[in-house]
Amino acid sequence: MIRRHLPFATVAVIALVAAPLLLEPFRLGLLAKYLCYAIVALGIGLAWGKGGMLTLGQGVFFGLGGYSMAMYLKLTEAGGAGGGLPDFMVWSGVESLPALWVPFANPVFALGMAVLGPVAIALILGTLVFRQRVRGAYFAILTQALAAAMVILLVGQQGLTGGTNGMTNFFELFGQDLAEDSTQRGLYLVVASVLGLLYLATRQLVNSRYGRLLVAVRDGEDRVRFLGYDPALVKTVTFAVSAGMAGLAGALFVPVVGIISPALLGVVPSLELVVAVAVGGRHALAGAVLGAVVMGYAKTAFSEQFADGWLYLQGALFILVMTLAPKGIAGISRSIAGRLRHARAT
Repeated sequence: MIRRHLPFATVAVIALVAAPLLLEPFRLGLLAKYLCYAIVALGIGLAWGKGGMLTLGQGVFFGLGGYSMAMYLKLTEAGGAGGGLPDFMVWSGVESLPALWVPFANPVFALGMAVLGPVAIALILGTLVFRQRVRGAYFAILTQALAAAMVILLVGQQGLTGGTNGMTNFFELFGQDLAEDSTQRGLYLVVASVLGLLYLATRQLVNSRYGRLLVAVRDGEDRVRFLGYDPALVKTVTFAVSAGMAGLAGALFVPVVGIISPALLGVVPSLELVVAVAVGGRHALAGAVLGAVVMGYAKTAFSEQFADGWLYLQGALFILVMTLAPKGIAGISRSIAGRLRHARAT
């Protein structure tokens, strides 16, 4: 039992103790951003790797969570629901605070909507889609279209969402100055802790009877239906859980990075997250998390060293991993571990 949990404990110690001590504030902030993406990737690993649902629109749920938190932060800056208007509304000619914004002055409501909003949309969408037995490429295309539609909606509502520019210039979170290194260090610890807890909870879910049923639905949906279970319900609940993770990640992302805009939640960012999960290994939850961190770091490193060609290098990394290791980085590690066990046995 101790040996099985040793890798997680080691990573947790490094993330919670070593990283804040060894990394400068800027690099620690980048790592916090990667971990926010890792939370989304964990949900994709659950939905795609365990449930067989290739979702190409997780950016939608990430954006809903991000905009919910951003609305609270902008209202805090403006003096609450009874104060002034957020800066972008003033520039857009809005004269009074829209009714939609008023509840987001309450942090509990904003955080709740960051998670429950994506969950509710995923439940509605999943119920409509999975009851009609839509699966495979058709489901992937549908979620991708949802992401594209979301971007068009946000860009078109300049007075409500900030349009193309989105929302930025956040200065304070729960009375703490976001520019202070101590605040950013605290945010990193919160993000790392949330990721760790969600990883443990997801592993427990996968190892439960429900998790085994989810894998069975992935491998043979018709056979599961013949046995008397409801595959649509199983897939809808899993899709909603992954959406809630993405929404929470978006809410954490905003104070860490300091911006939320349509460019961060469209089709391309959603595809990049799926690529990251594939690189890490979609059949392993740890692989999905690792893939998000590796791809985030690679994107930063390549863009710093090769500003004009980093997209090609990032694409080459994906092709290399998928060609040499179709099961991703997790598959490589499992293969090495298996060979070591075999060598010890002989």
